[in-house]
Amino acid sequence: MTRPTVLITGASTGIGATYADRFARRGHDLVLVARDTARLEALAAQLAAEAGVAVDILTADLTREADIAAVEARLRDDAKIEILINNAGAGLGGSFVDQSAEAVRGNVALNTTAVVRLAHAIAPRLVAAGTGSIVNLGSVVGLAPEFGMSVYGATKAFVLFLSQGLALELGPKGVYVQAVLPAATGTELWGRAGMVGADLSGMMDVNELVDAALVGFDRREGVTIPTLHEGELWDAFDDARKAMVPRFAQLLRADRYAAA
Repeated sequence: MTRPTVLITGASTGIGATYADRFARRGHDLVLVARDTARLEALAAQLAAEAGVAVDILTADLTREADIAAVEARLRDDAKIEILINNAGAGLGGSFVDQSAEAVRGNVALNTTAVVRLAHAIAPRLVAAGTGSIVNLGSVVGLAPEFGMSVYGATKAFVLFLSQGLALELGPKGVYVQAVLPAATGTELWGRAGMVGADLSGMMDVNELVDAALVGFDRREGVTIPTLHEGELWDAFDDARKAMVPRFAQLLRADRYAAA
């Protein structure tokens, strides 16, 4: 049986490279996207040799227009690609008032704009075929402003909302959409975000994370939180959100906002 090709962004290391390993061992051909050509080439050669799959690479910085346009074109035109792993992302260290405008712009561009553009590039073709999957990597930080990572958390809240919205819109047309919300995971993200000296030993191993995410993928979960033991907590959270929805459409202010 021919398995669909998987395109993975941020694939040269960490979560993306682990997804590449797992899908290769499942027999999927791959398209790996990242900025580091040398790392992509080494990973592609390793996976091709060990798993016997075809691995293409696309060197791209998803904050650059020409690069993201090239990846969009591949997603639109390559009918073999039926699974998109929207993994590329970056952290952003420091307080909001100390972050530079350029750093904020780049973080938003990579963590939100690239995610929605790549999903938008592949979705029409998947809908037309009535099959396929889009996996978006978010973060539990998007649920917890208490962590104090305001811009990064906001981008990850966007990823969750986008995933839930697309699941409602595309799911009935045969396209599965999953949001994966990792907690702190031992990857290079911390150093790149300027958080030098982060203690990776206290973080989830990337293999644990991806293996849990793939269990959720196989079960067709809408939202997968690999570190959350009590799944009923997420269910209660989501049920409370849904309970508010019919109460939003009102003509008059809520009684609690009546004048004193």
